[in-house]
Amino acid sequence: QVQLVESGGGLVQAGGSLRLSCAVSGRTFSSYAMGWFRQAPGKEREFVATINWSGGSTSYADSVKGRFTISRDNAKNTVYLQMNSLKPEDTAVYYCAAARRLGGSTYSSLYDYWGQGTQVTVSS
Repeated sequence: QVQLVESGGGLVQAGGSLRLSCAVSGRTFSSYAMGWFRQAPGKEREFVATINWSGGSTSYADSVKGRFTISRDNAKNTVYLQMNSLKPEDTAVYYCAAARRLGGSTYSSLYDYWGQGTQVTVSS
């Protein structure tokens, strides 16, 4: 069974930075595309960023483009989300997800495994 564990969330002031990590169990991490999604109170879960199996291809939601960076370390079975210039509207629970496919995707329905989420709160 594949397990995903997020860490790195917390409270930060607007304009600050956070780095989220997602550790993935199992021996096949390098064959998964990975994604980050978020869900704010009262809103549906939305796509944030995705990365393909090798790390050579990434995609971002327009709302975070230029501020967030997704990366992965296949040797450490870990995917990261570096978040800079944070805004209050970035406040949400952030979820890491793994898809049994090589290419990344913006569609949550294509992901097979999900973490429990980590809270990010940005104060104004």
